[in-house]
Amino acid sequence: MFYYDSTYLVILPALIFALWAQILVQSTYSKYNKIGTKCGMTGYDAARLILDSNGLTGVRIEHIAGELTDHFDPTTNVIRLSGGVYGSTGIAAVGVAAHEAGHAVQYAKGYSPMKLRAAIIPATRIGSTLAMPIFLIGFIFSLYELAMIGIILYSLTAVFQAVTLPVEFNASRRALAALRSCGRLDGSEISGARKVLTAAALTYVAALASSLAQVLRLMLLIGRRNDRR
Repeated sequence: MFYYDSTYLVILPALIFALWAQILVQSTYSKYNKIGTKCGMTGYDAARLILDSNGLTGVRIEHIAGELTDHFDPTTNVIRLSGGVYGSTGIAAVGVAAHEAGHAVQYAKGYSPMKLRAAIIPATRIGSTLAMPIFLIGFIFSLYELAMIGIILYSLTAVFQAVTLPVEFNASRRALAALRSCGRLDGSEISGARKVLTAAALTYVAALASSLAQVLRLMLLIGRRNDRR
């Protein structure tokens, strides 16, 4: 027999938003990576320029396999750029590389939200692993307190994503400011890089919205179960 769970309507808008954000970032990246910088600046050049201008000559830049696997690793003080970014002169690649350099600058300057995000990673990992099993046990056996513990653990994911937002937005602001001040890119190129980074930032907003919607859905499920007791 078909069972309709109306609580899924709570997360549907968030899922649609997440899908739209993913399509937007892919299309925007593809569009602007086909447009090369007029000065020939590559992703590597952009990252190196920002690092050196902030006195971070000790931060290495490495090539890494994959597509859009770019990241800054604070444990090794290394920026890793994917093949489509490292040597590409595309505006999108330059924006992505500059963004990762922005994270390196944040780390060097002790940016508080970045430190907070790093501090809650262990708790977030535990929460994401245990949340749903604990919730399901509590829900199935009508153990309200146990189910609530599951919801609280799941909420840690939303907290992590909320803390991630200022980290990502700030890294993009640093990246765009550095690219603008270097004087090697014109206004249209800066605008293109901004559109790429804005689209990427929306995926983090969508992830937070999805997590919050799921928390609300779990609360509704518990509330409905209690009403039937």
